Amino acid sequence: MKSIAIYEDLKNKIIELAKEGKLTCEQAHQLAEAEGVSLIIIGKVAKEAGVRICDCQLGCFGKYKER
Repeated sequence: MKSIAIYEDLKNKIIELAKEGKLTCEQAHQLAEAEGVSLIIIGKVAKEAGVRICDCQLGCFGKYKER
């Protein structure tokens, strides 16, 4: 049961951080480090919460579009 509480806490933190349903890649990294979980977990919980990851630090998902 403890894992369900941790999941719900993480989900609530993601929703709280998300602006207009989006969480930046940087925020995801910071949250993962602060909570001691992998980015995979952050991504899965965000997806289940309907939150999208944006502004990828690697340039994925259109952050650095060619001009």
